[in-house]
Amino acid sequence: MPSLAPFRLEDDYVALEPLSPGHAPALESAAADGELWKLWFTSAPAPGETAAYIAKALDGQAAGQMLPFAVREKRTGEIIGTTRFYDFVSEPPRVAIGYTWYAKRWQKSHVNTACKRLLFKHAFETLGCVAVELHTDHRNLDSQRAIERLGAQREGVLRNHKRRPDGSLRHTVCFSVIDSEWPDISRWLALRLQRLAG
Repeated sequence: MPSLAPFRLEDDYVALEPLSPGHAPALESAAADGELWKLWFTSAPAPGETAAYIAKALDGQAAGQMLPFAVREKRTGEIIGTTRFYDFVSEPPRVAIGYTWYAKRWQKSHVNTACKRLLFKHAFETLGCVAVELHTDHRNLDSQRAIERLGAQREGVLRNHKRRPDGSLRHTVCFSVIDSEWPDISRWLALRLQRLAG
């Protein structure tokens, strides 16, 4: 099991900062861009609920279950969303990436590619993971396409797997990248990032 002490990851495009209560106003503003809380398949908090959303994520970190980050776009300096590691498994070492959402204006930009590249790199090259999982709601087709564009392989669907924020049950689509695939995916993501970021 890796240490869950907060740390920062960054490249020329994004910085993943340890999530803190101080990020609440900026995250509330980011979620308002596109009214993301109205999409039943995202975890973005509704107005007035961002502080509680962060507190719950930090409770998960304290319990050793997750490492949450705020996403800062480097060129603008704005906090534009959030993501996290979760479901740490020690043997064989693996982890999941999820709880990811970005302000609408940054969706389908370079941001997701940059964030996932940083998280994959840390998981494989620092934590020594043999696999990284990505999960999404079966209704969230945009998310599924975005995960496939990263080079992840679709594993299957867990039916009635989790509850959405509105209480309804969701089927979870599971993807993964394994350690032997990472060198090629790393090169692919670097090329994709150069193209997307200009």
